[in-house]
Amino acid sequence: MQIQFNSDKNVVGSEKLLEFSTSLISFELSKFKEQITRVEIHLSDEDGNKKGLNDKRCMVEARLAGMKPIAVTDHANTQEQAVFGAVDKLKSSLEKITGRLKNN
Repeated sequence: MQIQFNSDKNVVGSEKLLEFSTSLISFELSKFKEQITRVEIHLSDEDGNKKGLNDKRCMVEARLAGMKPIAVTDHANTQEQAVFGAVDKLKSSLEKITGRLKNN
């Protein structure tokens, strides 16, 4: 599973944030690693340099072998919380999709 990290000009893509995001995705989506070819993380700060609530946005897109990509988005007060929320949503979506495939 390849993991690609993207951020807008308002987000400082630090090594710590990259390592946190990569580790979280690898751990949380490990049971789907055979089906996922690539995961893309897109982080942005919707308010720019202003302070605001839930202004950090994380969109995570998973590309599954032989299927259309799945994308989820989460907003939070910190970048880490937004990544965690988006990965949690993605994991739920993947469980539903793979569960449906097994039932067919």
